[in-house]
Amino acid sequence: MCQTDTVPESLREFFVNHPKVAVAFSGGTDSSYLLYAAVKSGADAIAVFVSTPFQFPGEREDAERIAKEIGAEFRVTEAGLMNDPDIVSNTPERCYFCKRRILGALTGVVEKDRVLLDGTNASDDPDDRPGTRALAEFGVLSPLRLCGIGKTGVRELSRRAGLSTWNRPSNSCLATRIPAGVRLDQNLLDTVNDCEEALSSMGFSDFRVRTNGWDAVLETVREQQPLLESHKTEVESILLKYHSTVSYRERRPRL
Repeated sequence: MCQTDTVPESLREFFVNHPKVAVAFSGGTDSSYLLYAAVKSGADAIAVFVSTPFQFPGEREDAERIAKEIGAEFRVTEAGLMNDPDIVSNTPERCYFCKRRILGALTGVVEKDRVLLDGTNASDDPDDRPGTRALAEFGVLSPLRLCGIGKTGVRELSRRAGLSTWNRPSNSCLATRIPAGVRLDQNLLDTVNDCEEALSSMGFSDFRVRTNGWDAVLETVREQQPLLESHKTEVESILLKYHSTVSYRERRPRL
């Protein structure tokens, strides 16, 4: 497969102009393709994973595996999010403060002559992502967005490239399951993780457990409604271990 099949000309040109880069790397569809494109375009590219309490278990190991498959150096740093009162208070601006903390951790392990990149794509709505503001403040570039490559394009290019992440459902951190205004603590984050891990083992995918600490809302995609109906007793036994009430709604996933 030739390079032009998997890396558009505009993106290859970006890496000609930015030959030494560090990718803020989660192992998701966008950052994995961005790292792949950088390596295939001949850039000196590293992947940097920022470990936080908001991640699901196994994310770091999964990201390291994918970076190795792509052929890039993998680095890890920590971000002490739970020490930041602006984050744990969980206001509607939490994602902005969180992104600032993460980018600050990133800059601490990346050489000054590397350009910092993130996987924001052209389909991402800045109004729906408060953390986007922090990218500009730290001088982080988003090549997929700059080159006009949206999520559908990222998935198709990833599929052509043979990346295992091409059809991975979009995901978000544990903190996004908790409504604004509810203070974040480790017990609440662990509750979300335990519930979602148990439901995943039952065959649920692309779903969310939303919680304020006493009420749980399970969001499932329409295709998994039959699975929910046939296992509702088991589902409720899991969620009611941690909550007083359980309700349901349809999830409308992003691409």
